[in-house]
Amino acid sequence: MLMADAAGARSPGRLWILAWLLTRTALLLCVFNAVTVPGPDVTLDVSVIYQGWYEVLRAGTYPLDDVTWQYPPGAALAIGSPALLPFLPYPAAFFVLALLCDLLVLCMLRHAERHGGGRARWTWIVGLPLLGPTVYARYDVMVTAVAVAALLAGARRPRVLGALAGLGALLKVWPLLLLVGTARGLTTRRSWTAAAAAAGGLTLLLCAAMPGGLAFLTFQRDRGTEVESLGALVFHVARHFGWPGQVVLSYGSVEFSGPYVPLAGSVALGLSVVSFLWLAVWRLRARGAGPGTVCDAAFAAVLLFTVTSRVISPQYLVWLVGLAAVCLVHAESPMVRPARLVLAASAVTLLEFPVWFGHVVASDALGVLLLVLRNGLLVAAALIACARLWRRTVPGPPQVVSPAARADSPATAR
Repeated sequence: MLMADAAGARSPGRLWILAWLLTRTALLLCVFNAVTVPGPDVTLDVSVIYQGWYEVLRAGTYPLDDVTWQYPPGAALAIGSPALLPFLPYPAAFFVLALLCDLLVLCMLRHAERHGGGRARWTWIVGLPLLGPTVYARYDVMVTAVAVAALLAGARRPRVLGALAGLGALLKVWPLLLLVGTARGLTTRRSWTAAAAAAGGLTLLLCAAMPGGLAFLTFQRDRGTEVESLGALVFHVARHFGWPGQVVLSYGSVEFSGPYVPLAGSVALGLSVVSFLWLAVWRLRARGAGPGTVCDAAFAAVLLFTVTSRVISPQYLVWLVGLAAVCLVHAESPMVRPARLVLAASAVTLLEFPVWFGHVVASDALGVLLLVLRNGLLVAAALIACARLWRRTVPGPPQVVSPAARADSPATAR
């Protein structure tokens, strides 16, 4: 079992360090093309798309005419980060920085669980390479590092949690969900105010420095149903029964186009709204919060919005692996089973993209099977995480005890 509770305790010496070094060496060999992974070359996003955006950003503007730019203004910081290593070519510098962010997450987890059994760091060590080279060929590992830092600081420093969540939201929006589980009252006021100040201040600064910082809102609005999403399964199956739609490259992703696709997008949006309402009800009713509740709630929330999204890109699993690892820093966390399901989904994701992505695009039996398995694991993880979060924090209805039962109880019996 990948995440046996005592894995770290039974591991001799520094086996976890050796495991990290070996797996990350393998990832670097993949992204530097010393080892070829079947399927599309995932590194082209860095050497072509990211580097192209970098040149535009250096000219003093956001990519105003590029509909593939669908990120909030803070993404310019991640895309421009290879400038910190000017002695390396852009792709090499990006991969090295991704590796350093990966190492930073490991160090933070190790420090946070220094008296634990190692579940958190082993989840990160094992989970990331299950996704293959995609993890270093996207900037999501950088965003995840910010999110992990925010949650680990949040227990004692709500303002730091809020500020880092605000920064993360400017990189890729979803870190705002880190705040859903903050304790009501002073902690929420401090963290949410810090998040608003950090996000608002940095947005104003970036938009003042370069035009086009909010162009991503239009590009995101026009996105379709991506072929790897939960909603896309309907169209994968429908293609075998004569559905006349097709697969197209649109807005930088492979999406379905044809009849009922807009309806599927509306349904996905509706499910996201339902998820938001459930989280709001949970927050209003939650009472039994513990030290790990913020982490558990963030994990459940990101799972919900991942499975209801019109897009489930492979790099989204990086977020989930990181949040699962943070949850398991706390020995009493109820998120062990959802974390295991996320690890299993990560392994299937590598097969779905890039290894057999051609089968997914073709909607053949193998492609559909992979999507059913991966998305099914994510849906199961989301439902179990939400159920356990509710049971752990929401008190049940008061039990009415009859006078006869009270008379017979050990406390009253003589």
